[in-house]
Amino acid sequence: MLLNDFFTISEMKAAPEKLVVQIGLNAKHRIFDGHFPGNPVTPGVVQLQIVKEILESHFKKDLSLKIISKCKFLNILNPENTPAITITIDFSVVEEQIKMNAAGAFEETAFFKFSGIYQ
Repeated sequence: MLLNDFFTISEMKAAPEKLVVQIGLNAKHRIFDGHFPGNPVTPGVVQLQIVKEILESHFKKDLSLKIISKCKFLNILNPENTPAITITIDFSVVEEQIKMNAAGAFEETAFFKFSGIYQ
């Protein structure tokens, strides 16, 4: 849905139960026409969708978010100031459910932390 239009994956490192993904954000995307003109802010729901699409890319299947156990947005993600971030996802697969903790950051600035279960 957003992959290759809103964001691109420049690098994905996969280890057992861990993904470290470098993404680039498209500051010219139409989402920013309304959120907000002249001062683009990446909506929180879009940041969560990016995590979902990264997991779908890794697991090669469609996923649905079943539970959000923790979700914090810590700093404004302006794609003009921060055109690329690193998303780290720690996960385990239990009975066809993916339990995960994700965080998005650039250097020392954390943008979000998110824990949940996908199926």
